[in-house]
Amino acid sequence: MGSTRAKDRRWRPAAVGFAVSTAIGLTLGAIGPFGSYLNGSLPVRAAYWVVCLWGGWLAFGVSLPILKRWANGRGISAWLWTPPAIAVLTLLPAVLSRALAVRLWPVVGEVGWLEWYGQGLVISTLATLGMLWAVRSREAVPARPDTSSADPRDRLPRRLGRTVLCLQMEDHYVRVHTPQGSALVLMSLSQAMAGLKNVEGVQTHRSWWVARASIAGVVEDGRKLRLRLTDGLEVPVSRARVGALREEGWLAAASAN
Repeated sequence: MGSTRAKDRRWRPAAVGFAVSTAIGLTLGAIGPFGSYLNGSLPVRAAYWVVCLWGGWLAFGVSLPILKRWANGRGISAWLWTPPAIAVLTLLPAVLSRALAVRLWPVVGEVGWLEWYGQGLVISTLATLGMLWAVRSREAVPARPDTSSADPRDRLPRRLGRTVLCLQMEDHYVRVHTPQGSALVLMSLSQAMAGLKNVEGVQTHRSWWVARASIAGVVEDGRKLRLRLTDGLEVPVSRARVGALREEGWLAAASAN
């Protein structure tokens, strides 16, 4: 039952993204930006923009969250992985939009590939920065007016409940993961761990803390080791912590699960 809900949560953003892309594509088809109103009928323009928006969402809306989880799980800064990701992901919508445009309106072929890609890169960069900013603004939870409580659960939206699976440090914030999702809280990892002193858990990495009850298994990838949580999230274990965790029985208990 829990795994089904987790899968639904993963697929819901993609479905919403494609629906929004379709609506924006139909709107652009009616408006005809970038001179497209001079070419073709309304149905042709609408189909062109909808397909282009689908390509953009497939490249960025679906891929970026996956890349973000992968990078966060390995402690890689967003400043390192975001620029090359944008450069690579822009290729799909750029190739798709140009191929369709040339097919529908051959005169577009006068615009060179490099110029076309450059324009797409600028648009993709601005859109990605806007999307990341919106996500950060939506997920960041400001401290309560009564700052006497250091418990990060008191700063979570009600919809996330109070069952903490793990904590993840992100810059000056801590991302609190629960079975219902996650949110950012403005506090340090050490402060958040102190606020959860009544919850049995352990710091597995300089950027991660895990609640014991949330551990479902161990994932070994060569010399790298990660803890798999009940919601499917995989938390890295630093090499310096493996020995201590093994001695304390954390890894044995996780393997038994």
